[in-house]
Amino acid sequence: MKGAIVQCLGDLVKNSFGNDKWEDSLDKAGMSRKAFFMPLQNIEDDKVLKLIESSCKVLNITPAQAADAFGDYWVNVYAPKIYGAYYKGPSSAKEFLKKMDEVHANVTANIPNAHPPRFEYEWKNEKTLIMRYRSNRGLIDVLVGLIKGVGKYFKEDLKVTKLGSDKVQVIFSK
Repeated sequence: MKGAIVQCLGDLVKNSFGNDKWEDSLDKAGMSRKAFFMPLQNIEDDKVLKLIESSCKVLNITPAQAADAFGDYWVNVYAPKIYGAYYKGPSSAKEFLKKMDEVHANVTANIPNAHPPRFEYEWKNEKTLIMRYRSNRGLIDVLVGLIKGVGKYFKEDLKVTKLGSDKVQVIFSK
């Protein structure tokens, strides 16, 4: 996984709970309390997953709560600073989500060892989208949190339902 994910997680924990909680999370995951991550750095998936798990334990939150918090923070705080160009253009959650597979392909095209999740789209009707999540990481709950964050960003009430380990249904209000 790319360091940007861990960098964002660290920013979220430090800004919401304090530096000590982030250092405790790193320590509990078997990492240095002073570990620093670069956005394009490759970090082994199992280390990132262990860090997410340890953060949940340190913060006494469920993985679903962590996924929602991460999704909200990524979409509304972290990503606009780093990937601002991708926020220009779409004027709705629907337009934004429809671009995500292309964005992941473009952003990582020239990054060695990048394996971003990919998405397939199936429209049940004009307001109901099924997003198929293609990744070996099993982070479907994070996708749910990210989609909720997109709804917040565009001030839209999205109904987001996980349909399984690789599918999410999104019902748009507009």
